[in-house]
Amino acid sequence: MSEVSPERDDLALARAGDGAAFTRLLAPLRRELHAHCYRMLGSAHDADDALQEALLRAWRGIDRFEGRSSLRGWLYTVATRTCLDAVERRGRRALPVDLGPASTRVVLDGRPDTETAWLGPYPTPEDPAERYERYEAVELAFVAALQQLPGNQRAALLLFDVLGFTAAEIAALMDTTPGSVNSALARARRHLATAAPAAGQQHVLRTLGDARVRETVAAYRTALERGDADGLVALLTEDVTWAMPPLPHWYRGRDAVMEFAVAVPLTRCPSWRTVPVSANSQPAVACYVGTSDAAVHTAWSVTVLDLAADGRIAALTSFLGAEHVTAFGLPEQWA
Repeated sequence: MSEVSPERDDLALARAGDGAAFTRLLAPLRRELHAHCYRMLGSAHDADDALQEALLRAWRGIDRFEGRSSLRGWLYTVATRTCLDAVERRGRRALPVDLGPASTRVVLDGRPDTETAWLGPYPTPEDPAERYERYEAVELAFVAALQQLPGNQRAALLLFDVLGFTAAEIAALMDTTPGSVNSALARARRHLATAAPAAGQQHVLRTLGDARVRETVAAYRTALERGDADGLVALLTEDVTWAMPPLPHWYRGRDAVMEFAVAVPLTRCPSWRTVPVSANSQPAVACYVGTSDAAVHTAWSVTVLDLAADGRIAALTSFLGAEHVTAFGLPEQWA
């Protein structure tokens, strides 16, 4: 007599209406499904909503799951269809660099663009093995490039290139033909070949090593907290960029970035406190601002760093808003 596996046993219980069994089935898959929803939608908040909706749909339909495919594949089907529905309703998310040229002068007191749906950061594990392998496809540049694709191309590329589904499986999932899937894949890959960097951040981070990455992050934090313009400029590549969604303006080049840095964060913001975090499988810094060194500091932003091969900073993307900081499990205030 063959043994009944715990998963098969829980599946039978879930089909019979056992919610605890359904929760056990989902436990090992929840995090990767959430990452998939983030790649599709470009927002951790939207990913929360989409995953919750997908799991509700799955629970309501679990009695119709016949087991001809894997449970993982079936759940990805439900999650992808839920995300495609969300894409149709909400449109795509963007970064300032996607929407217009760099500012040629420092913009003081700029107003947030509340009409644009902005890309958001994604909290990722600190563990290097997880960062380099399981979450490799949540790099900021890759997710930003994905958002420029139509929903069907986005889904086809993620399911095939990232998750390893076959064209036939994707066709069944998306209710189309393998030929249509292959056509969508080809168009998506052509776009990514020009929109995303050839060498991703994971390759750069591996080459630099964790110690060198920590050194750069520590130097950036020190320069910001001390208001040290010379220390900051030494960390930047010549063609560095700095964007701050939801502010629409952004800066390109060391001179322009430093002009902004001296005028705003190093001068107009009296005191900074920072915490190193990992966002989009990249080094990042959660920032708090206060009116003085002794004052309570309030959550302000999460800045994701792109590093160059020499360890300097090639791009800074500062996501402004306390909600981004608290999404990393950090408090709203630093006393």
